[in-house]
Amino acid sequence: MVDSIRLDELSWPEFAHKIAAGAPVLLPLGTTEQHGPHLPLNVDVVLPTGVCERVARQVGGLVAPTIPYGYKSMPRSGGGEAFPGTLSLDANTFSLVVRDVIRGLGHHGVRRLIVVNGHFENAWPSVEGLDLGLRELRRDGITDMQVMRLEYWDFVRRATLDKLFPDGFPGTELEHASLLETSLMLLLRPELVEMDKVPSDGPATFPTYDCFPVPADFGLPPSGVLAVAHGSSAEKGGWLMDDHVALMSAAIRKEFGL
Repeated sequence: MVDSIRLDELSWPEFAHKIAAGAPVLLPLGTTEQHGPHLPLNVDVVLPTGVCERVARQVGGLVAPTIPYGYKSMPRSGGGEAFPGTLSLDANTFSLVVRDVIRGLGHHGVRRLIVVNGHFENAWPSVEGLDLGLRELRRDGITDMQVMRLEYWDFVRRATLDKLFPDGFPGTELEHASLLETSLMLLLRPELVEMDKVPSDGPATFPTYDCFPVPADFGLPPSGVLAVAHGSSAEKGGWLMDDHVALMSAAIRKEFGL
């Protein structure tokens, strides 16, 4: 028997057995998006997947295949759609993909689901997809699915952020391709990180609003890195990962009574 926490690595009887035993399923939501000249386009797939795999081992869960396309990148949180290689979905399309996956999981017996967002702009479209999925399951007579929806980066201790940012945390939006994501990538996929290419053209100086089309002087660093990635390390990624796993696992056990 294959003993894996990856849902897609199981046979259908093994999947059915684990779900019948009450295993929760974690569904990571990512995207394919620029992350500066030093990081790959799959950062928002690698990071939530890596977090979910570690959490699943703690809570006896399974990890569904990560959705690799997300809602449109925005300049103030992801650099925007103009960067080559950024491949996005319309909000409606993304919501319907989430809906269909949740509906399928529910029809195959999943009753404990954790939707884990790994791309800032996915937040509200994922809520829409979740609502639509549960609505269709209720229509089909499945009313007992429990769902948590979260952003993995919210699960970090204040003391850890203070240690990482002694001069003050710039905020999650500006940490795009910066210290946090670079450090986690150095922990999970160091062979994909090119620290010699970390730029020095940040941090961003955005106004407190969006403009369409995006003006040339909007405050976006040309590199697409919104804050500062210098000083990133696998050790710092480990501090973050320890917090993500411990705090998410505790929340899941609490909500699902595991």
